[in-house]
Amino acid sequence: MFSGVGKVAKGIAAMAFAAALILPSAAMAQETELQPYVPAEGISGAIEADGSSTVGPVIEALAEEFAPIQQDVQITVNISGTGGGFTRFCDGETDLQNASREIRETEIESCIANGVEYFVFEMAYDGISVVVNKENDFVSCLTVDQLGQLWAPDSTVTTWADLNPEWPAEEISLYGPGPSSGTFDYFTGVVNGEEGVSRSDFTPSEDDNVLVAGVSGDANALGYFGFAYYEQNADSLNLVAIDNGNGCVLPSQETIGDLSYDALSRPLFIYVNAASLARPEVQEFIRFSIATAPSIVGEVGYVPSPAQIYVDDQARLEAAIAGEIGPDGPAAEATPSS
Repeated sequence: MFSGVGKVAKGIAAMAFAAALILPSAAMAQETELQPYVPAEGISGAIEADGSSTVGPVIEALAEEFAPIQQDVQITVNISGTGGGFTRFCDGETDLQNASREIRETEIESCIANGVEYFVFEMAYDGISVVVNKENDFVSCLTVDQLGQLWAPDSTVTTWADLNPEWPAEEISLYGPGPSSGTFDYFTGVVNGEEGVSRSDFTPSEDDNVLVAGVSGDANALGYFGFAYYEQNADSLNLVAIDNGNGCVLPSQETIGDLSYDALSRPLFIYVNAASLARPEVQEFIRFSIATAPSIVGEVGYVPSPAQIYVDDQARLEAAIAGEIGPDGPAAEATPSS
């Protein structure tokens, strides 16, 4: 189990993973500023993406902006959760994998078995948001330990009073991402000390809109999902601050970006099949996505990554297209989550 500093470390571990990916390529960057997208002519084809419900809206927004520029490129964005998406991606079924966590060892093994290599690019930061019903006027902050008490596999917490004797003895209805979701993996890793370990008597869904509807329609509900889904539904949900040992902090564009919302902030990734990257339409969409992400992700409800990450990713992308560097995986040395 993680506790104290351990939980903080878990909350930023994926940030370090993202940084590790770009460190070897930093020297390649000839530019110190992000370069605008310059459209190529005569591009056509189809691209299929799948994966995270958290990253999906980012890619959908980028695809919408890309469509009038490259009208002959069709982009399909499916949402089956990070785990479900990696299953398809490592089977070679999709070009892009939207991921709210880094790839697991078992998934790497599947990619190896199927000869799928990939490049990884960071798109944004997110802060997993804990929410309650709009009628709930007593839960404004929870500690990470309280979240652990609530979501532990052997939890005996059934009412609000079980968490705090000053709260009503009303039964809590829980809503959360399903086990194929990277958000589920990350959240359980932080609050329960091990990814995928959770109580089972909650309403799960890989579709965050289902979770929003569940919490907004149940006065005693509590749920969690990506920050963008809270922002889109702020009128019908109350956001809960999280205390990770340094006081109660609400997720926001600012606190997610500066990591003061430390327990549940994380990077969001797009994995690109290396074979797919040989196709001009995929090259153009990834070029567009990296150049445009800083201005798009905030509109969707997430936080842009540090500017240098996008600059370095532009350099890595062009080096990958030119064949000057090899894929990030499955032979990458970065340590995946197990």
